[in-house]
Amino acid sequence: MKNIAIALSAALLATAFGEAGAQATVKEDGQWRAALGMGASHASGNTRETGLSLNADAVRATASDKITLYGNAQYARSNGVTTGEQARMGGRYDRNLDAFWFGFAGLDLERNRFANVKLRGLASLGLGRHLIRSEDTTLDVFAGVGYTADRYVDPTWIDDATRTSYGYASLVVGEESTHRLTETTSFKQRLAIVPNLRNRGEYRANWDAGLAVAMSQTMNLNVGFALARNSEPGPGRKRTDTLLTTGISVKFD
Repeated sequence: MKNIAIALSAALLATAFGEAGAQATVKEDGQWRAALGMGASHASGNTRETGLSLNADAVRATASDKITLYGNAQYARSNGVTTGEQARMGGRYDRNLDAFWFGFAGLDLERNRFANVKLRGLASLGLGRHLIRSEDTTLDVFAGVGYTADRYVDPTWIDDATRTSYGYASLVVGEESTHRLTETTSFKQRLAIVPNLRNRGEYRANWDAGLAVAMSQTMNLNVGFALARNSEPGPGRKRTDTLLTTGISVKFD
C-alpha cells in the first residue's frame, strides 16, 4: 500500500506542475515504482521570468501485465504575463496475450490554455506487439481505436460551425521503446498518432522523449523533450508545440 500511495502521489503532483523526464524503474515483480522529476528557473532585472516543470512516471509490472501512470505540466511567466500553461496525465493497462502480443486500454487527459484546449480526453483500446524484450532494450508497436472529446477555452470554428466542444472517433497507432545506454544512462521515447476518422486527413501526434543520467542510486539528471502536432488547431493557432526541459528526479523503488 505504501508503494501504491507513493506512485499515485507522484503522478498527481506531476499534473499540477510540469515535466523533467523522470523515468521509473521497470521490474516484473508486481511492485509499484515511481520517479518524480522537477525543473525550475527564475530571472530578475531587465527581464523577469519564472518557469516551473514537474514530471512523474509510475509503473507496476508482472510477467503477464503492466500498469503505467504518467503526468506532466509546465508553467511559465515573463514580465508579469503568463506565457506557458499546459498539463497532461494518463494511464494505460497492458495485458500479455502470449510472448509477443498484448492488448491495451488507455486514458489520456490534456490541457493547454494557449492551444485553446480547456480539456481533451482520449480513451483508447487496441493490440500491440513486443518486437524487442531484452534487459537493455524494449521496443513495442501498437494500434487500436479511440474516441477523443475536446472542450475549448474559447469557441472555435470546427466542421462548419462555432463550437465549445467537439468529439470524434479515431485510430491510435504508435511505438515506444526504452534503452539502457550505459550502466548510468537510460533513454525512453514514445510516439502516438491519432488520425481523425470523422474528418479524413486530420490527425494529432505526440512524441515524448527523455534521457536520464544517474547521479546516485536514487537521483537522476534528466533532459525531456515533448512535441505535439495538430493538423487542424483552429484559426490563429500554430500546428506544432514543443517543450524542452532539464532537471533532477528522485526514484521511489
